[in-house]
Amino acid sequence: MEFTVKSGTPEKQRTACVVVGVFEPRRSSAVAERLDEVTGGYISNLIRRGDLEGKLGQTLLLHNVPNTLCDRVLLIGCGRERELNEVNYRKIIAKAASTLNDIGAMEAVCYLSELTIKGRDISWNLRQAVETVEDALYRFDQLKSKKDAARRPLRRLVLSVPRRRDLTAGEEAARIGQAVAHGIKLAKDLGNLPGNICTPGYLADQARDLAKAHKSVKVDVLEREDMRKLGMGALLAVARGTHEPPKLIVAQHRGGKKDEAPVVLVGKGVTFDSGGISIKPAAAMDEMKYDMCGAASVLGALSAIAEMGLPLNVVGVIPATENLPGGSAIKPGDIVTSLSGQTIEILNTDAEGRMILCDALTYSERFKPSVVIDIATLTGACVIALGKHASGLLSNHSPLTHDLLNAGKASGDRAWELPLWDEYQEQIKSPFADMANVGGREGGTITAACFLSRYTKKFHWAHLDIAGTAWVSGENKGATGRPVPLLTQYLLDRAAELEKTKRAV
Repeated sequence: MEFTVKSGTPEKQRTACVVVGVFEPRRSSAVAERLDEVTGGYISNLIRRGDLEGKLGQTLLLHNVPNTLCDRVLLIGCGRERELNEVNYRKIIAKAASTLNDIGAMEAVCYLSELTIKGRDISWNLRQAVETVEDALYRFDQLKSKKDAARRPLRRLVLSVPRRRDLTAGEEAARIGQAVAHGIKLAKDLGNLPGNICTPGYLADQARDLAKAHKSVKVDVLEREDMRKLGMGALLAVARGTHEPPKLIVAQHRGGKKDEAPVVLVGKGVTFDSGGISIKPAAAMDEMKYDMCGAASVLGALSAIAEMGLPLNVVGVIPATENLPGGSAIKPGDIVTSLSGQTIEILNTDAEGRMILCDALTYSERFKPSVVIDIATLTGACVIALGKHASGLLSNHSPLTHDLLNAGKASGDRAWELPLWDEYQEQIKSPFADMANVGGREGGTITAACFLSRYTKKFHWAHLDIAGTAWVSGENKGATGRPVPLLTQYLLDRAAELEKTKRAV
């Protein structure tokens, strides 16, 4: 998809379709009013007689509109103007994109980017428009023998800005939006691939491809023997039941100064999770291919910031393995020693994500990080607590929590803070080891984070539980690409703050 930014009046656009908004009840947006004036009331007459009420998501396609140079005009219902918020704006853009794709426009000029959203500027509008259009048009059909593609798909979209002085900022916003959209697509593609293709080795190859595509990225992959020598007993314990070799993937984006402390992103990469000996029920077990969406989001975020050329040092650490039952698999009651030296009593082999993450978190210490953020489809309890709308957020550092929550609001990829109180630590006590790997049904998301917190004493850390947000189930099941938008927004904000500090010195 090609995006460009332009300033100009709608009636002068030589294009297959011009897209403008209409509010409820039957109220034209500013651009629609302009178009109505030059057409001698053509649009207002249609609206007045009830062809379009303006309800959110309604559409009306007009042909041969007088005094215009475009082939067609697409009117999009925007709902009530006072109710136009970030969420509704994305719905409007998504509806426009899918409609344009269906009608075979191939190219269009969209004036919805000029709509006023309270508290947001034109740059936000344009970036969100790019990301939303790409999301709306995403299809995963690589493995189908017959692809159900649009005959004349939308290939080029011009996004309008109200003034020429907005062009520079608008073009930059569109560039960032495209980079983020590419990162989201990578995360979706990896998540949607089946476990027989997307293995730990495949993830490692994808990281290597990222390094080939971007000079700022360097990748190292640790093999089973490397992990054994280091003493990664927790990660290797999970990998004992599978024939697929585990990998510890380390991808570094070097965009900042050499001595600048990096942000470390740790992504859970369980490429298929059967639950191990504590095997899961058969129903919907196919969705456990998504248990590597934390890893996918790390690679997606790295892709986005490398494409942007973000002046920041970021390290992605991805522990990758399958979790399968077998003669060599770990058993409930086994005790293993993690890289940190702490011992873990395994009460449930299906609580494997925290096992591989704890060794990856300890490994992250060697980078002397400014902050560490781990991302994992960790607990079903988080789905029960927050549903599919917000990722769970727990942290040992309030400023980091604040920054991540703000990044979630700005990007539309929201998180919600849960408590990380010492009282919950009681639930993972073990009479035989330093800790148990589960703490019972109560507060399962929190006790999982409590487990991880025991490996994060030496740095500022946040945990994102994306079990409810990384994919959707049902007829239209698939990976969402979250939390790539949140992570990239956090990194953009951090880079901007560092630049501001440098200027002040």
